[in-house]
Amino acid sequence: MPLTTAAEVQQRIAELGPWFYEFDLGAYGRTVSSLPAEVQGIHTTRLEMVNRAVDAHFGADLGRVRCLDVGCHEGYYSVAMARKGAREVRGVDVREENLRKARFVAETLGLANVGYERANCEDLGRETHGTYELCLFLGLLYHLESPMVALRKMAAVTTEMCVVETQVVEEVEGVSEWGYRDWVRPYQGVLALIDESGEFFARNTETGASPMATCPSPKALEFMLRQAGFKRTEFIEPPPGAYEQHSRRKRVVCAAYMRP
Repeated sequence: MPLTTAAEVQQRIAELGPWFYEFDLGAYGRTVSSLPAEVQGIHTTRLEMVNRAVDAHFGADLGRVRCLDVGCHEGYYSVAMARKGAREVRGVDVREENLRKARFVAETLGLANVGYERANCEDLGRETHGTYELCLFLGLLYHLESPMVALRKMAAVTTEMCVVETQVVEEVEGVSEWGYRDWVRPYQGVLALIDESGEFFARNTETGASPMATCPSPKALEFMLRQAGFKRTEFIEPPPGAYEQHSRRKRVVCAAYMRP
């Protein structure tokens, strides 16, 4: 039965907590993020940069767009796209506890154009999940053990644009011997292996599906996206007053397009 009073909604918010994102639920109140105040700007900056990419590509034509939010967590960005006017939004995540929160938010806001299901980004496919003009892949790539698998899956279900947001590491450039000392190949950026064992085994809901993470440099990210099947990439500039990591380019938002 749908919740009908602010008191009922607030009780459900408490039952589902703690919350990672802050959601404005209008007359029903809001959720409170468990993140430190100085870190919460990551979400609003990311959303502003995503909106900039979406507006530039789709403009007033967003009403025709189906959107897939992969690693949707509590539904912050899928809800934003649904409220922005996308025709249909689908969020997928590996953790059911995240999806319960996302479904609650969508129901409370009365959003009929968004739905959620449990799925791993490495299991996506056209046959099982269909295709989408817009795909979101936000805050997830650098938590993955096999990022190329996931990016190829994203390319398979994207028909126009995929927006990727990720932590990045410092660029490393050079050449490597390749079979013989006089045969060399240039590096296409670099991948850093990150040990997330502590967070993973503590059941931290912000980690990936395994304890090993792989974080790209910006050039590696572009190269991987092209190898996955995207034809063009564009880094989105952070806005004035952006979250400090975005401002310092330690996190990036990259729009990847299926057409040149």
